[in-house]
Amino acid sequence: MKFRDLPRAQPLTLRRRPSLPADGLPQTLHPVLRRVYAARGLCHAEELALELRALLPVSTLDGIGPATELLAAHVERGSRILVVGDFDADGATSTALVLRQLGRLGHANHGMRVPDRLRHGYGLTPALVAELTGERADLIITVDNGVSAFAGIEAARALGIQVLVTDHHLPAPTLPECEAHVNPNLPQAAFGSRALAGVGVAFYLMASVTRELEQRRGERLPPVADLLDLVALGTVADLVPLDRNNRILVQEGLRRARARAATAGFMALARVAGCRLDELNARNLGHQIAPRLNAAGRIDDMAVGIRCLLTDDPSEAISLAGELDRLNRERRDMESRMREEAVTAVRNLRIAEGELPPGLTLFDPGWHAGVIGLVASDERSPASPRRRLRAGVRGRVAGLRTLDRGRARARCARGGFDAPSGPHRPLRRPRDGRWPHAEALGARALCGRLRGRDRPPALAVPDAECARN
Repeated sequence: MKFRDLPRAQPLTLRRRPSLPADGLPQTLHPVLRRVYAARGLCHAEELALELRALLPVSTLDGIGPATELLAAHVERGSRILVVGDFDADGATSTALVLRQLGRLGHANHGMRVPDRLRHGYGLTPALVAELTGERADLIITVDNGVSAFAGIEAARALGIQVLVTDHHLPAPTLPECEAHVNPNLPQAAFGSRALAGVGVAFYLMASVTRELEQRRGERLPPVADLLDLVALGTVADLVPLDRNNRILVQEGLRRARARAATAGFMALARVAGCRLDELNARNLGHQIAPRLNAAGRIDDMAVGIRCLLTDDPSEAISLAGELDRLNRERRDMESRMREEAVTAVRNLRIAEGELPPGLTLFDPGWHAGVIGLVASDERSPASPRRRLRAGVRGRVAGLRTLDRGRARARCARGGFDAPSGPHRPLRRPRDGRWPHAEALGARALCGRLRGRDRPPALAVPDAECARN
């Protein structure tokens, strides 16, 4: 198929989103702030209050009851508990939060495993489970993953290991069979926010378990709120919507960090990132601290980042943060080189005026799979505003040869795309219309009007590729 045979991209229409009335906001607010709040759906004075007591009740999170009973029972028995995380900042902070709070509850028989991006794929996979036999685990807790880990959970349960899934991504029409699911996006979920990050779900679970163990033991236990700096970092890093509940979590985490009450690893990362703790804000989390944590999962081993968040030794924290800073510099150099190569490839294309296709896809076997998504989702187009650079490794998107694999398939699965069976699996818009983590596919520019229809195109992934990941 030639470029000229492809459908032309339709022009986009920008529409101003209507603002809600701001009558319920305090009259003392500056008029500009009133308009901004109203445009973001904040119309009442109580919505501006960000105290921790205004959080949605822990008991209302879907699946929290059975999960709490399960985890509390294993803690009381001294079971071997393994936390299986993800190789991004949300997964790292989730893992660190659960492990830290387990230790604070007096449970020392725990460990963690983080999948290798290239060897295991994303989340709890059979390949990862096969390496856990020597751990003799009684319970696996997945954090920031698991809702689509059908094969991995089946493999774990075949070994006699119980599985507790904590996740925040959209599920498939059916759920994997396991002992408990905690997820604000489960079918018919009644929780007041669907925007919790993985670390937010982990926070709610550990808050509920702490409360349950307090009742069983009849004593006060260390509150999980002491770890809100991790919740703030993971929430901002995962780019989830900052609705009121998430704003409370982030605000309280920042408040602890500004008061120098954060974990040693968080403080060390802030230091090597050049952040002033007394002026710390969400931008610092997203643009300075999170990239250093993410760098470990992108080009090395996220276990380095998790160890940084787990240590209480300031010297060790600084050493590990320095290693993460080095990895981030290496990641930046790698990303810059890959982007320059992609820009050169695009500029060398010979496409006549008027025959520009809706999207371009590029391939290079030397591009690192952990960095490719950053290049793919970069908004700085190499040619013109209409040329959106998207990179990948394998697959097909809407009839175009794209080159997207690994992370794209994982993000599709964890995003809960509807994937009917067949020789290829077309991943269609979820029923509620939300496309979580679309940027990680490098497909944002292709979504919308590629074929002149007001919906994203189907994305097909071969069955063999899906089964392997």
